[in-house]
Amino acid sequence: MEKQNKFLNALFFVLLCAFAVVFLFPVAIVLINSFKTKFNISTSPFSLPLGETFAGIENYITGIKATGLPTAFFWSLFVTVLSVGAILLFTSMTAWYIVRVKGVFNKIFYYLLLFSMIVPFQMVMFTMSKAANLLRLDNPLGLVVIYLGFGAGLSTFMFVGFIKSIPLSIEEAATIDGCSPLQTFFLVVLPLLKPTAITIAILDTMWIWNDYLLPYLTVGHDYKTIPIAVQYLKGGYGSVDMGAMMAMLMLSIVPVVFFYLFCQKYIIKGVASGAVKG
Repeated sequence: MEKQNKFLNALFFVLLCAFAVVFLFPVAIVLINSFKTKFNISTSPFSLPLGETFAGIENYITGIKATGLPTAFFWSLFVTVLSVGAILLFTSMTAWYIVRVKGVFNKIFYYLLLFSMIVPFQMVMFTMSKAANLLRLDNPLGLVVIYLGFGAGLSTFMFVGFIKSIPLSIEEAATIDGCSPLQTFFLVVLPLLKPTAITIAILDTMWIWNDYLLPYLTVGHDYKTIPIAVQYLKGGYGSVDMGAMMAMLMLSIVPVVFFYLFCQKYIIKGVASGAVKG
């Protein structure tokens, strides 16, 4: 039995290593090609940047100048931080209200939020962009509001699952001690939501930071985020500076990769916590 367990563990480890290689291979190719000249990227995309093929940091310098990366980085950071913060704050409060205040309206509202999770973005993107224009939401702050709407369904669902596992007696004790409903939420409930909140923050950060279509449809080139700025490396008649594009792709994924690695230990814990009760 022990030998069988060792064999299964070894087989599982090999499979995980194989999956890791498959998922990391495209990133490695982008990294390698970001240091090669444009011609060699096309002719030998899988070779190492050695000798005449090595372009140094020229691709990075060219890409930063062509895309205006510092400005794009600022707008991406601005939209991501405010959007994730708004999603965490408002959906956690909404979930707490739905769980603790029983009523038909709350149930209907909760199911509408769940329904929004299954509606494909492509079905609403044109009407959404028109509505954003009419409501003057075609700016970075308006984009935060739109992300809040699209991210509310999943976030509320996860928060509701976790709040159902919190004993009501804890909140009753805070009320007896003189806490108002807002004080009870922010001083008692919100700290308990940390595992789920971190999980939602990681998932939403990766989504919003890498999103191209929604910012393109709403703010366009006026407030370019990093995905939009990278797209501007395409020239006329389909010409693309592949070296600069590879370099900018690497720079764009570095922040979110470090953020994910720093917080990854909370993901499984938060998902499991949110699934304690239905």
